[in-house]
Amino acid sequence: MEYLSKLDYGIITGYFLLILSLGFVLSRRASASLEDYFLGGRNLPWWALGISGMAKFLDVTGTMLIVSFLYMLGPRGLFIEFRGGAVLILVVTLIWTGKWHRRSGCMTNAEWMVYRFGEGAGGQFARIITALASMVGCIGSLAYLIKGIGLFFSMFLPFSPLECALIMVGVATVYTLASGFYGVVFTDMAQAVIIVVAVVSISYMSFTQVTSAEELGALAERITGSTGWLTCTPNWQTSMPPGYEPYQDLMMFAMFYLLKNLVHGMGAGYDPQYFGARNERECGTLTFLWTSLMMLRWPMMMGFAVLGVFLVRDQFADQTILVDAALLIKQHMPGITEQQWPEVLSRIGKHPGDYPAELVAGLQGIWQDDWALKLKLVSFAGTVNPERILPAVILFKIPAGLRGAILAALIAASMSTFDSTINQTGAYFTRDIYQRYVRPAAKNRELLVATYAFTLVMVIGGFAMAYTAKSINDIWGWIAMGLGGGLLVPGILKFYWWRFNAGGVVIGTAAGLAGAVAQRQLLPGLDERLQFLSLGMIGLVGAVVGTLLSRETDPKVLTYFYRTTRPFGVWGPLKQALKPQVRAEMSREHRNDLLALPFTLGWQVTLFLMPMLLVIQNMRAFWMTAIVFMLCLAGMYLFWYRNLPPAEAGVRNKFEDYS
Repeated sequence: MEYLSKLDYGIITGYFLLILSLGFVLSRRASASLEDYFLGGRNLPWWALGISGMAKFLDVTGTMLIVSFLYMLGPRGLFIEFRGGAVLILVVTLIWTGKWHRRSGCMTNAEWMVYRFGEGAGGQFARIITALASMVGCIGSLAYLIKGIGLFFSMFLPFSPLECALIMVGVATVYTLASGFYGVVFTDMAQAVIIVVAVVSISYMSFTQVTSAEELGALAERITGSTGWLTCTPNWQTSMPPGYEPYQDLMMFAMFYLLKNLVHGMGAGYDPQYFGARNERECGTLTFLWTSLMMLRWPMMMGFAVLGVFLVRDQFADQTILVDAALLIKQHMPGITEQQWPEVLSRIGKHPGDYPAELVAGLQGIWQDDWALKLKLVSFAGTVNPERILPAVILFKIPAGLRGAILAALIAASMSTFDSTINQTGAYFTRDIYQRYVRPAAKNRELLVATYAFTLVMVIGGFAMAYTAKSINDIWGWIAMGLGGGLLVPGILKFYWWRFNAGGVVIGTAAGLAGAVAQRQLLPGLDERLQFLSLGMIGLVGAVVGTLLSRETDPKVLTYFYRTTRPFGVWGPLKQALKPQVRAEMSREHRNDLLALPFTLGWQVTLFLMPMLLVIQNMRAFWMTAIVFMLCLAGMYLFWYRNLPPAEAGVRNKFEDYS
């Protein structure tokens, strides 16, 4: 227990007791019905759902990954995270897809398929394949979280990454199973307070350590080898360390990820926060709050990156010793793989007697003091492992007490993402598979037990995938680009093409899902851009072929969907059947939504950039970014906020009469 002080352990223990107690207090309320368990009875206020959404998207694994890119690139690391970490899909869900899903009155995206395609065989198959695809995505997400949790907490606890992951995931599973969506939201609110404490503390610490932007930039370029570290504009080419060479084409990646996320966002918005919102106005306001709170993450992560630069300067003045350490380990353990690397480093430091004496003596000779801790920062390539910068900064740079509070905040972030993921996927299994097809007459208690059993299976699957992956970046790349690309097209066409039908969903989703799983097994190292493009094409071909080979959706079902959801796109036959006044009002809504898109995108990107520039004291870039931010905010007000419907409007509001 030499890694943390007693005060640190006390704070962490107190946090665990708090969330477990809260989970069990809410368990009776959550178990009243499936709607209570999975959506909080659709009666939770928009601000609570917005805070929960922020906590859901802030996890320790993602934080480690983003800090690694900010450490390597400075503020430009944000553009790599256009692939997912910058959550640009919120741009589209804020404006239109969130309210479109809310208008259905459904509980899950799989149930939504019946609303879209009808109760016939096609709609039922679409519901099943959507639920199955979500379960595969859940396993990938859990693997990503588990891998990061293990790597992170093994820096602080006297356990291996696997043992640390088992402890953290075990606690999160217990309280989430007990309290359902009520527990997700209320524990997320408590965890958000802890997260804000960490944000303010780290941002202040890093800001006060920067004497000038110029000195920081020069030091960061020397430590990381990345030129232009202070800048916030992506260039076409930038230097990257071993293992990250594909990201040298920074501008190309940024543009590709931006387009990918905007397209992906056009089919998103099926989170429980939207299905559980009280009305469609709150779908917009909760997303605005959600996105605004996500801003808090970026100065904290930039602060960790700055402190990481100082840490590497102090601990590894001569970085060639990292190469020596890596070669020494590979010399004594010639069969070691990149996947095994973190676990082996952890065990060498904690159980040196289990390894050759020459190896341990050699490593001790390289570093002398704290050799076991410094060893964990060595990457497989013999460089500083950027994914370990975050825990290393906490370990070496943060004082006792505050260290425990920050660790509790990052544990809270992990728990929030984990509980949201398993709660949402549990709804797919219980509502869309078990209750619908296996046990339609099952009582509420049986349904909850089925949820518990399914959740445990998902967690086991997540562990299995996590420990066959090379890194958290490896897993996240596949989730965002491989699996995301394979499932992209069917998820989009359901809103924007009247002819698209259940056959297109089933064939397109099955083809994309099978392709993504096969690519992961057969070509795990495939470039992320090729993953997205090739699997997206497979999903597109499957969706179009499946649509054209199967019968059209029942006209009554299609008409009901169109007139209640009111999407834009290729809906000519149905739009022309509307009364002129209704058609004009729908066109006005769609025009405002599309005009709001560039302003909302600019608002979100500058919202994240500004506090990072403030932390590194690049004031010239900060003020230029602030001007763009204000202009975008004005555009959002003009085209989006002032056109939101009143709060009292329900699911079916002003277009209820479309005869």
